[in-house]
Amino acid sequence: MSLRWVVLGTVLQLMLAYFLFMLVVFSAASMANGGALSETQTGILNFSIYALPATCLVSVGIVFYLYQTGGGAASFWWYGLPLAATALYLAYVFTLGGSA
Repeated sequence: MSLRWVVLGTVLQLMLAYFLFMLVVFSAASMANGGALSETQTGILNFSIYALPATCLVSVGIVFYLYQTGGGAASFWWYGLPLAATALYLAYVFTLGGSA
């Protein structure tokens, strides 16, 4: 693992965290304004505002730790964690949109 790629990946993950925060804020607000959601559904949307950007920070922490301990190039796959979480969130939002 090269420090250059770790730093570049970290910068990109921080940019992605901001984008995911804005994505969740606007999509959750539109879902809340568009129909009657249960308290549980609203709670999941509210939790997602913090959870999706946090996955970016977690993946940065994991990759940086693996860099410090001598991890290989396969460690960069941890940068995909926020993308998987985003796919789950979008599937949930589209499910809510179809039921509203």
